[in-house]
Amino acid sequence: MAVREKLEKEYQTVHLLYQTANGKLSGTAGLDFQTYIQRQYFKQMIQAANKRLKFMADGRFFLKCRELEDLGRQGEVGLDLDIYSMETDRIRDVKTLSGGESFMAALSMALGMADVIQNAAGNVRLDTMFIDEGFGSLDEESRMRAVRVLQDLAGEKRLIGIISHVTELKDQMERKLIVWKDEKGSHIRWGNFTL
Repeated sequence: MAVREKLEKEYQTVHLLYQTANGKLSGTAGLDFQTYIQRQYFKQMIQAANKRLKFMADGRFFLKCRELEDLGRQGEVGLDLDIYSMETDRIRDVKTLSGGESFMAALSMALGMADVIQNAAGNVRLDTMFIDEGFGSLDEESRMRAVRVLQDLAGEKRLIGIISHVTELKDQMERKLIVWKDEKGSHIRWGNFTL
């Protein structure tokens, strides 16, 4: 009987560890060990993203990893993103952002992820980035801020390509690769010129 009790006690300890590591502990958020580790990198990305978002959004809001006590109790959780509004002093879901705000947040997260990868990987360099659309959802001031961040990021050694149909944005870019199609096929033009 003593052997059985000892084995049951050991099983309960191991089972509790298993449930905790796999996010299956009843009454808690479903945060498994893998998500816990990812969450640490996610927080670093958010911190790096907020450095650029502060400028792009004129300090109106910043990104925030949802606190563990605010996580849902169903399914896999842990990598949820919230917004802290400086204007209202409230936290809200990232899904409540307008189109322009969503674009700035997404661009900031992409740049934050690039920063974290470069810092963590040592000799990995991200010298080229392409951004496809989204600029049409920004007002003029926000668009100019976003472009300024990208120009600063590019500096003299990086290439940042913007794929866009926004005429005002095209006018802001010094070098352009214009692609057009006619009855003779597709054509390109590269260089410094105005449209």
